Amino acid sequence: MSEIEVAVLREVPQAFLDCSAERLHEVLPGPTLFDLSGREGAPLFVSTLLHGNEDSGLKAAQEVLKGYRRREPHRPLLLLIGNVAAAAANLRTLPGQIDYNRVWPGTLHPDAPEARMARKVYDYAAARKPFASIDIHNNTGFNPHYSSVRRLEPRFLALARLFSRIVVHFERPLGTQAAAFADLCPAVTVECGKAGLPSGAKHAAELIEACLSITALPDHPPAPHDMDLLRTYAIVKTPADASISFDGSPADFRFREDIDHLNFSELAPGEPFGRIDDALARLEIAPGDGLATAPPDYFHYADGEIRLAESAIPALLTRDPRAVKLDCLCYLMHRIGLDGARA
Repeated sequence: MSEIEVAVLREVPQAFLDCSAERLHEVLPGPTLFDLSGREGAPLFVSTLLHGNEDSGLKAAQEVLKGYRRREPHRPLLLLIGNVAAAAANLRTLPGQIDYNRVWPGTLHPDAPEARMARKVYDYAAARKPFASIDIHNNTGFNPHYSSVRRLEPRFLALARLFSRIVVHFERPLGTQAAAFADLCPAVTVECGKAGLPSGAKHAAELIEACLSITALPDHPPAPHDMDLLRTYAIVKTPADASISFDGSPADFRFREDIDHLNFSELAPGEPFGRIDDALARLEIAPGDGLATAPPDYFHYADGEIRLAESAIPALLTRDPRAVKLDCLCYLMHRIGLDGARA
């Protein structure tokens, strides 16, 4: 398997600042780490386009960099532009690639070329002792802007709260950028809604600007009333060989047409998710909190219907069959306290 090289650039090409994600391959040789100077302090690390069809982070970074063409930011910036090849095709990943946000230290694929590429970036950043890390994403369903953190430590929560009052604690999936960088500094993943919406890029740019400007993150957590803290308790997937639909057309799983409008709603037992054509078909439930024990079966199947068996708050529900197959149908969450216990 061929190696994936990471270019390290200390200046931003002028053509980069207005380049679309689809045309980045004309400006950058592939995955690229910009190592940009600042006046003082440890660098801020920002990653974007780990998924090639999620461009809010790219647009946010371009907007921030335009503001620093004639002056240096307060602190240095390490900016990773990830899957340039997938971006050219407007795809999350290319066929045959491993997801660029599942290959960081802690990954299940440590020997893959993508993982060796991520390790090079990680080691480079670790040597610079970053101040904080921000990984910027979009999603395909209707979701509010929110942050995700691996650790419930004050500086992690303070960083997350700079972006949104909705904060999700996660331990799975494995191999994410935010999980790996949590061993180096406060690290957060921010979800900016659907790709292509100006509001997502603007919100992400404001977060980058804030982190380039502040001297330190507070070492005390936000007040409980100032944050909606959630934890992923289960990851819901469809069987790999199952067919799915969202418009009522025949399939093994026929999900309701408005399923993505359930995101971040507090759902009660009995909430319908869809129907099954095969009486033996079942959704796959994987643990989301890192516990060895299996999560409960969150769904009840009767008379061809799929209904929620216990209360939960879903996230990342989407009507995009490709996204479901590449990642999951949704996460199921519950509210937690600052101690991590279910509220």
